[in-house]
Formats: sequence, structure tokens, C-alpha cells
Amino acid sequence: MLTIQGITHTHANKDVLFDQLHLALNKKEKVALVGNNGSGKSTLLKIISGHLKPTSGSVSVDSMPYYIPQLTGQCDALMVAEVLQVSGKLEALRKILAGAGTEEELTILADDWSIEERCQEALSYWGLKDIDLMQEMATLSGGQKTKVFLAGIAVHKPEFILMDEPSNHLDQQSREVLYEWIQTTNATLIVVSHDRMLLNLLSATLELTSNGIAIYGGNYDFYAQQKGIENNALQLDIKNKERSLRKAKEVERETMERQQKLDARGKKKQEKAGLPTISMKTFKNNAEKSTARMKDIHTEKIQLVAHELTKLRNELPDADKIKFSFDQSRLHKGKVLISASGINMLYAEKPLWSEPLTLEIMSGTRIALKGNNGSGKTTLVKIILEQLLPNAGTVYRRADRIMYIDQEYSIINNALSVYEQALRFNTSGLQEHELKIRLNRFLFQKDTWDKSCAVLSGGERMRLLLCCLTIAGDGPDMIILDEPTNNLDLQNIDILTTALHAYKGTLLVISHDTYFLKQIGVEEVIELEKS
Repeated sequence: MLTIQGITHTHANKDVLFDQLHLALNKKEKVALVGNNGSGKSTLLKIISGHLKPTSGSVSVDSMPYYIPQLTGQCDALMVAEVLQVSGKLEALRKILAGAGTEEELTILADDWSIEERCQEALSYWGLKDIDLMQEMATLSGGQKTKVFLAGIAVHKPEFILMDEPSNHLDQQSREVLYEWIQTTNATLIVVSHDRMLLNLLSATLELTSNGIAIYGGNYDFYAQQKGIENNALQLDIKNKERSLRKAKEVERETMERQQKLDARGKKKQEKAGLPTISMKTFKNNAEKSTARMKDIHTEKIQLVAHELTKLRNELPDADKIKFSFDQSRLHKGKVLISASGINMLYAEKPLWSEPLTLEIMSGTRIALKGNNGSGKTTLVKIILEQLLPNAGTVYRRADRIMYIDQEYSIINNALSVYEQALRFNTSGLQEHELKIRLNRFLFQKDTWDKSCAVLSGGERMRLLLCCLTIAGDGPDMIILDEPTNNLDLQNIDILTTALHAYKGTLLVISHDTYFLKQIGVEEVIELEKS
């Protein structure tokens, strides 16, 4: 089905993204493509689909791939029919039915008389029955745009499909449809996704790194387990190398101390023997040269071990490099933070929720806020944040500090640099060098401190915000997260998960990522139903 031989891709600035990739994929295989942010997953999909040419190497496919891109906004100027690649057939069909068809129209249609019905059926399958084929993509939501591309599968029935983050922007109901389709299709699939529920439906995992493509013969959980074993072995190697470095430094110190004693003893003997000054200088020079040679040997050995240690540490997953240190001394488990009784909102004189809401949020709990689109999740969050007052019922808030984090991590100010953003959160009065140490801990090296926050990726924005929280001092009583994993890759989801494990306060999370909710230890669910 797919053969990749020696693919290399180089950016315009001559930076090599990946080099000499090789891969063979059989018919009906369903595989995940994973890798760190920037490893080139989306680029590889574009090369396989034919949308991008590799710098060198070749791609051979038995069937033209159907490609679902991650960024669907680039199609905003197109109509739904154009995205479905059926606009030519539809126009030909209309001309023929109007009696204006020519031989050219009949050739374009190719006896596909049911094309319009099949398009509508495909759209309906993905919950888009009210979408018109002549409608502009710009009028659709992010989830609807993705579903238009998904509908194209039923229209064209491709044997080979490439998917780049297909569950992005889909609600839970649509995700369930996608999961079922993936399990039942006979098509060959390569899927890039951070949706671990989806990744667990695939039979193999391909990991793209700077060293090439590694194949793991199982789903994402199997891959994660194997990576855990590899990581444990790496941690052991690091500990052994740290011991070797300490031992090398200790041997150097003991050797130099012993040499200094021998030199001092030799000098005394020479003085007692009454040797001429010129001989004394010769002996002294020889001793110094011998000591210098010995020191050079030990220095070289120490530098070699230190270099090997640095190399091993660089291989650690980012989540293991970052150090979390939230100040949580004021967080007391069991305190009532939010108490709401019989609340509801009126829109066009109609209540938002079928039943008035009564709820209590205790300190230290982890809660998922669920409901279909339009069920009022955002409204409830605004009530908790005191940005809205309910039309009915009462709300008592006893939390001193609640932090709301949306999927864009908009708390980060695009007008500031990375260092300036960290400075804004420095309410505890850390010195400049301490701030920079914290930034380093969250993988912001010196060359990024002056970088504008406006150009940070989703993962970088998330890491910077976590860094700012550790700088601020007091941990917030409650953190509200609104689809926090939407713009993160797997690597950064692991970092966020690790950070939320370290945080002992209250979490209220809106997310369609059930795997993520399980990983962060969600204990309760608030389910909203629109009236």
C-alpha cells in the first residue's frame, strides 16, 4: 500500500526536519504516527498525500491517499462541494437536468447520477444534514469543517486515508461516531492525533524522531508502556553515569593530592641533598609537567563522562526535565469553595437548563463539566467566575483566587516577551537570576527569553503559564480548564498532566478527552442538559 524510501525534508533555511526515512505499510493496516512537537508528523503526511515534495527520496502508493488536514481554516474561501471535490460533477449534473448538458458534462459526471444524494447522506452521517453543498466553509464552526472532510470519505470511498488531528474540535458525540468508524473501516489509515482514546483503536504506533521511524507493534497504551520501560532504563543509565562522574572527580582529586605530597617530599629530599639550583629547577619543571599531564588526562576523562551524561539527559522526555513547585500551603481539602442552589439562566424568556442547578464544589476535588454544545458549560463557568449573575437561584463563592485557563492559554499576553510575562507573575519578589532558573526548568532557554509570546506554540504557551504559576507563589484555590488539550501534542499533554498531578487544589475541567480526564484523576461529573 505504501513504501517510503530515503525521504529527507529540508526547510527553506536549510535546517533538516528529518533525514532518510524508510517505511512500508501493508493494505488495511491502521497505524498512529506520533512524535514530539516539530518532529515533522504533519509534513510527512503532506508528502505522502502528494501536497508537498520531499527534498530527496521517494514515496510509492498503490492508491491515491485521501487527506484530512489539521488546519481546515485554509479552506474558508471554498464551498462545501469544492472541499468534497464534487463541484464539477454537481455543476455538470445540473446542466444535464436542465437540458443544457453537452458531451463534456456527461464525461465529467461519468454516470455518477446519485452524487448529490450521496453527498447529503455523507454529511448527515456526520451530523451535518442542514449544511448546503453550496455553503461557504467560512460559515461553519471548526468541528463542522472537520466533519465536511470526514464526509468526503463516504463520497469517494478511498482505500488509503491520512488523518491529521481528526478529532480536534469534535464534541463527544461526534468523537464516538469517529471512533466507531475507525473500528469498522477496511481502509488503510495513518493517523496523527493527541486523542489517546482514538490512538488506542489503532493496531500499531509509528514514532517519528530525528533518528527515523521506530515501529511499535501495538496501540498507544502499548507504546506508552514500552516508552516507560525505555525511560526507566534511561534513568538508570543517567544515575550510573552520574556516579561515574562523581567517581572520576574524586579520583582526580585524590590523585592530585597524592602527587602534590610526592612533589613536596621530593623537594625536601633535594634540598637536604644540597643539589645545585639548576638541578633543582630541572626537577621542579619535570614535576610540574608530570602533574599537568596527569591533570589533563583526568580532565579529559571527566569531560567525556560529563558529555555522555548531558547527551543522556537530553534524551529524557520533557515531562521528566521539568520541575514543578507550586506553593500550596493555603489549600485546605474539604472547604466549600462554590455553593449554588436552584440557579438557572433565561434566554428569550426560556430557561437554559431543563432543571435548575444545585451544586457544591469542595476544595481539593477534581470535576469534569460535561454537556453537548449549547448546554451552558461556558455560562456556568461565567457564573462561577462572577462574570454573570443567574436569573434564578443563589450562588455563594468562598474561593479567594480562581484561575480560568482557556484552550488558547489567553492569560499569556501576546504583547510581552517570555521574560516579561514571567516578570508579571513575580509577586513573590524573586531575583532576576531566580526567574531565569525557573524559565530554564520549563524548557525556556536563554535564546527564548526575548521571544514574543505572540509566536509561541500551544505547548509553549501552556509551559510558560505553568512556569508563571510556580513563580507567583500562592497556588490558586481553583483552576478551571476549558478544553486544555485541544492545541497540545502528546508530549505537552504529558507535561500538563504531570503538573496537574502536582497541584493539590480544585480542578473544574471542560474536556472531550476522556483519557486525559482519567489521567488527572477526575472524581466527579457535572452533566448539563439544555431545556
